Amino acid sequence: MPDEAFNKNRPELDPSEMEDRRAIIADENGSFLEKVMVKGGFADPYDARDFAEVVFRVMRDLMSTEDALEVESELHQEAYDTKEKRLKLEIADLWRDTNPLVRFLSRVRPPWQGPGIFKINDDRFLFRVENEFGLAPGLDREVAVQAVFSATKDELSEERIEEVANWLPPHVRKLWEEA
Repeated sequence: MPDEAFNKNRPELDPSEMEDRRAIIADENGSFLEKVMVKGGFADPYDARDFAEVVFRVMRDLMSTEDALEVESELHQEAYDTKEKRLKLEIADLWRDTNPLVRFLSRVRPPWQGPGIFKINDDRFLFRVENEFGLAPGLDREVAVQAVFSATKDELSEERIEEVANWLPPHVRKLWEEA
């Protein structure tokens, strides 16, 4: 019978008392991806990792190469405490573009600011983040972006935090400052 207990010595578990990994409290001691996962509402650290990479890509597109490298230099902490090889990386690894061609081009092109079709304003920033990641219908893109911002700010010096803020369009800058 399916309801028959085969191991009588094992205590019965109450499902309401079982810990849901997504319910981890994102405190200042949590890892970068745990903070993004919990605050952003992501189901697992893989989604948090992928979303952070997209947010970082759009942020780098706004910044000068020098400023982006300065931010990267402060992100050499472990992103997630795990033995899983695919998640064993530094936050700086997420900041750097994984595509070598895009990484090269981002170093030689100017920041996407000012007039023209490539200008990244508030709407384009949020649109790119949502569409390049493929955000699930139940997730709020601004909340998810703020989760990445908050976790990132925990790793940066005050000088870098202000430097990043200066590159962001007005509404996105407000999300950064509130994170």
